[in-house]
Amino acid sequence: MERSLFKRFISFYGPHKKLLVLDLSMSFLFALSGIFIPVLARTLMQDEGLTANVRDYIPTILMIMGLIIVMTISSYVNMKWGHILGTRLETDMRRDIFGHLQKLSFSYFDKTKTGHIMSRISNDLFTIAEIAHHSPEDLFMAAIMIIGGFGFMFHFSPPLATLAILPLPVMFTWGISFGGKMRRGFRGVRKKVADINSNVENSIQGIREVQSFTNEEHEIRKFHDVNTEFRLAKENMYTTMAGFHAGMQFFMQFYTLIIIGGGSILIVYGKTTLPDLVAFLLYQRFIIRPIQNLINFVEQYQQGVASFERFTEIMDIEPDINDVNGAIDKIDNLEGHVNLENIWFRYKDDTEDVLRNISMEVKPGKTVALVGESGAGKSTIASLLPRFYEPQKGEISIDGVPINTLTQKFLRETIGIVQQSVFLFDTTIGENIAFGNPDASEQDIIEAAKYANLYDFIMTLPDGLDTLVGERGVQLSGGQKQRVSIARVFLKNPAILVFDEATSSLDTESEELIKDSMIELCKGRSTLIIAHRLSTVKHADYTYVLKDGQVVEHGIHEDLLAIKGYYYDLYSRSSF
Repeated sequence: MERSLFKRFISFYGPHKKLLVLDLSMSFLFALSGIFIPVLARTLMQDEGLTANVRDYIPTILMIMGLIIVMTISSYVNMKWGHILGTRLETDMRRDIFGHLQKLSFSYFDKTKTGHIMSRISNDLFTIAEIAHHSPEDLFMAAIMIIGGFGFMFHFSPPLATLAILPLPVMFTWGISFGGKMRRGFRGVRKKVADINSNVENSIQGIREVQSFTNEEHEIRKFHDVNTEFRLAKENMYTTMAGFHAGMQFFMQFYTLIIIGGGSILIVYGKTTLPDLVAFLLYQRFIIRPIQNLINFVEQYQQGVASFERFTEIMDIEPDINDVNGAIDKIDNLEGHVNLENIWFRYKDDTEDVLRNISMEVKPGKTVALVGESGAGKSTIASLLPRFYEPQKGEISIDGVPINTLTQKFLRETIGIVQQSVFLFDTTIGENIAFGNPDASEQDIIEAAKYANLYDFIMTLPDGLDTLVGERGVQLSGGQKQRVSIARVFLKNPAILVFDEATSSLDTESEELIKDSMIELCKGRSTLIIAHRLSTVKHADYTYVLKDGQVVEHGIHEDLLAIKGYYYDLYSRSSF
C-alpha cells in the first residue's frame, strides 16, 4: 500500500484508539504467554529439574496452566473487541462514502452504475473491515512470537535454531511473489460482482418491461454471460490461491521435518538435548500460527488494498459543482425573478451543444411556458436552474443574484421541481409526502395532500397515510404518484416552481386533477412549465419556443398562433 493510501487508512483508527490499544495489548499477552510455555516445558524435562517428588512439578505446571488461561482470555477479548473495532471502522467508512455520494454531481451518476456503487458500499467495506482489525493484531502477534521465540531458541541451541530459521525467507518470498497475482485476481472479482449487481438491479427494476416484451430469455442470457465471466474470474483467482497455499503448506510441513530431523542428528552429535528438541517442537506450534497469520495477511492485504483503492476512488471524486467562498445563503425579500442570459451548455463527453445562446425570463409570480419537441433542450434548462449542471457560457440569476454565488442548499430550497418521472421511496405515502419537509406535522401532510387532490384517495386506503407504496411507488398509478410529488412541493413551499412534463404521460382524468393542483400550487410563485400538451401551457403568461437548443419564438399564446410559425406547427399537430 503506497504511503499516502496507508496514511488515509490509518486515519480511520483515530476515533477508536482505545479499542486498538486493547486489541494490541491482548495480542501482546497472547504472544508473550505462548513464548514462555515452551520455556517452562523445557525446564520440566531437564535432568536437573527431574526429582522423585511429584510436588516439585506442580508450581511449573500451574504456571503453564496460568499462561494457558491468559491466552484463552486474551483470545476471547481479541475475537470480540477486534471484530467490534473492524465493524466500527466499517461503519465510519460507510458513513463517509454515503455522505460523499450525496455531494456528488449528477454527471457522476449519469455514467456510474448503481450496482457498482452498491458493491463498494457493501462488499468492499466488509473486506476493508476484516483487514483493519486482523492486520494490526496478526502482525503484532507474529512479530512478538517469531522474534521472542527465536530469541529463546538461539539461547537454547544455536545450531538447531539456525536450521529452524532457514525456511522462513523462502516462505515469505513465495508469499510475496504470489501477492501481485492475487491482488489483480481479487480486483477482477470485485468488478465482476459489481457487474452482477448492476445486471440484477436493471432486470428486477424493469421486470414489467421484461415480461411485457417476453424478453425473459434475453435477460437470462445476459445474466448467464456476466455470471460466467464472474465464475471464470473466481476460478482464476482460486487457481492462484491454490498455488500460494499449497506452496506454503509444503514449506510449513518441511519446517517440522527440519526441526525433528535436524534436532535428532544434533542430539546424536551432542549439539543439543531432548528437552531442547521438545521445546523447539512446542515453539514450532506457536510459531506456525503467526506464520499462518502472515500467510492470511498476505491474502487479506491484497483484498483489502484493492477494496480500499476502490473506496478512495469514490472519495477522491470532487463534485463538479461547489459553493464559492462566501456563497450567499439568503436573499432578503425573495421575489423569484429568474433570468437566463446567453446560456450555452453541453454535457460531458458530448461534441455538440445542447443549448445555444438561450435567453429567457420568468418574472415574479408569473407563469412561463417552455415548449418544443423532444430533444430541444427543455429539461436541460430545468436542470440548470437548481445547478444540477453548470452552463459553459452565460449566466442564470434569481432576483439579479447569479445562482453560482448562492449556496446550493439555499438555491435548491428556493426551487421546487415536479418531474415527469416521479421517484417514490419504498415507504408510506405519508413519509413520501413528508420528504418535502421532514419536520412537517401530520396535519401539514394532510393539508398538502388536500391541495394536491390526493387526500380523498388516501382516505379510501385501509392504512391511510401509512399505506406502503412499494418499490418506486409500484402500488400507485401514474397520476397518484404525480400528485404525491406535487404534495411534496406544497410542503416544501418554494418561491420558484418547475413543472417538467408533469402531465405528459397521464390520462385525461388524472391530468385534470393535477392541473387543478398545479393552479393552486402556482399562486404567488414564479413558475416554469415544460410541457407537450398545449392544454397545460396555453394559459401561461408568456411562452418560449425551443428548437434544436435555441429559442426560435417567444410571446403570449395568441400572438404566437397569429404569426403561424413553429409554435403554430406544434399546436396544429395532433400529438400536441
